[in-house]
Amino acid sequence: MSGLQKLQRSSVPMPPKKSITLTQAELRLMKVLWERGESTVAEMVTATSAEAALAYTSVLTTIRILETKGYVRHRQEGRAFLYSSCIGEAEASRSEVRHVLQRFFGNSRERLLLSMLGDGEIRPDELKRLKEAIASLPNETPEES
Repeated sequence: MSGLQKLQRSSVPMPPKKSITLTQAELRLMKVLWERGESTVAEMVTATSAEAALAYTSVLTTIRILETKGYVRHRQEGRAFLYSSCIGEAEASRSEVRHVLQRFFGNSRERLLLSMLGDGEIRPDELKRLKEAIASLPNETPEES
């Protein structure tokens, strides 16, 4: 391969890797589906209009991306497509936390919690609930059983 060919090949930008996590725009639409249930694109546009208004085509594009990611499915009723969530809010939240845990904390729950506790923003009532939750856990780990 010539030097020019190598240069041309290396200057071609790689497409971004598909992410299974939710972007801010995707999360906004997921919240609509979690709150309202099955909805058309027009209904989602209306439901999000209290915040910054979204164009119909933007919502349609985003909802199709969510469908590709497996977060949303649709069914046709007459000429309309009705979209619904395939994944509950709690499951999506756990998935996002697992992603952050793996990406930033090397899968160490301890490092994640210490980071959260160390930021100085935890309220006394939150700290009390965390202590109670930790105290209520069994002392053995699954490996010890």
